[in-house]
Order: sequence, then C-alpha cells, then structure tokens
Amino acid sequence: MTKILSGLFDLSGRVALVTGGSRGLGFQIACAIGEFGASIALVARKRAELDEAVALLAAKGIQAFAIDADLGASGAADTVVGKVLEQFGRIDILVNNAGATWGAPAEEFPLSGWNKIIDLNVTGLFLLTQAVAQRAFLPVGKGVVVNLASTEGLLGHHPSRLGTIAYNTAKGAVINMTRALAAEWGPRNIRVNALAPGFFPSKMTAATVDVHGAEMIAQTPLGKLGGETDLMGPAVLLASDAGGHITGQVIVIDGGATVI
Repeated sequence: MTKILSGLFDLSGRVALVTGGSRGLGFQIACAIGEFGASIALVARKRAELDEAVALLAAKGIQAFAIDADLGASGAADTVVGKVLEQFGRIDILVNNAGATWGAPAEEFPLSGWNKIIDLNVTGLFLLTQAVAQRAFLPVGKGVVVNLASTEGLLGHHPSRLGTIAYNTAKGAVINMTRALAAEWGPRNIRVNALAPGFFPSKMTAATVDVHGAEMIAQTPLGKLGGETDLMGPAVLLASDAGGHITGQVIVIDGGATVI
C-alpha cells in the first residue's frame, strides 16, 4: 500500500532557517523539522548557546549550522541569508521565531523599549523574510514561511500582569503581516502562516510564569501550560507539503486559554 502521508510530511533534502533557534520554542521547532529530514540553519545572538544547540541536534542525527547575529541590526538579514546560501545552497523553509519582550505600564513605557521590540519583532522579521524571498524562494518559485506570533497578538494583556504593550502590538503586526504576505505571494507559490503560542515556560516568560503560572493554568481548559513537544506537530504541518493548501492562517496553541 502506498503511504501518502509519510511522503507529505517528509522534509528530506530541504533547508530550514530558524531564528531564535538556540533554545526555547525555536529549538523545539528546529528539532521537529530536523527529525523529518530537513537540514537546519540556526540563528541567535549568543554563540555558546548556538554551539550547544548544534551539538544537541547532531546527537539526534540532524545536520545543523549556526550563525550568531542580531536580527535587529542593520544589514543583518542579507548577511544571514548569504551565509545560509553559502553553506547549503538553498533555503526552503523560514521559521521567524526570534523575538523579545519588555514589561512596563503603557503610560510609562519607554521609547527605547518600544523601538527595541518593534525593530526586532516586526522590522527585523520582515527584512529577513524579504531577503529570503528575494534570494531563495522567488528564484525557484517555491517557499514556506512560518512566523511565530502569540496569543498576545490576538488579545489584550491581562490587567493583573505587567504590561507588554509593545510586544502585543508587534505580535498583532506579525499576524496581519502573515495574512498580507500570504495573499501577495500565494500566486508565486510561497505559503506564509503563523503559530500563536499561549504561555510556554521559557527564559522570556519565566518572570510572568513564576508569579502567575497557577492562575494561567486555572484559566486554561486543558489545565496546563505549553510543553516541550506542543509546537512540534503544528510546525511540521505548516513547514511540509502536508500543509500545502494552508496559507495566511494562524494556528493558536494555548490549551484553549483564548476560548474562555
């Protein structure tokens, strides 16, 4: 019997560029895509964390290459894309996971914090996506973008927690950027989708989870926060041909927290 699904999920021979891929959600996605056969180019700021991530992927039999770069810096996008193309000769999948947050009441939110969050989470994401499209996707007539949005881009921030107005604004922008690029690039065979995680324990969310974790769990129908494998299946679906007729969509992965 011919196995159709195994072929649709197979990523053998493809190259995935994963930003913020040295730890947390980015590393979880890199592991998932790599397990299905893709070679991985990881981008993050800290070389030591990148080297550790590459070693962990290698131990799983996944080919990986690391680039240390600040994607909020001018010219970073072209430099990163150039290095990946030099190493692998192609980019088939772009996972835009790199991001940052900043907590402060909206009425006191500093302009420096606003600019940092928007520059990395929105402008940097767009410039890298643009560069990958120009140099890798459009020349071959095919490509896949998976953006990491957030349920914070779909909702207002809970008033009992420290405000994150720039992060909420940025993730809302990522969601509509996903839709706009999907509409514009769909005729050119480039799919653009987003994952919108709820709260996952990570370095970035540690302070909030430490204080409000029990409350968050109580407000989540499945009764738990995101785990170490919860993004894997959705990421592989969107990155692979199994999601070949999905574009411009946002998959919420939050244990049901946004439905109550």
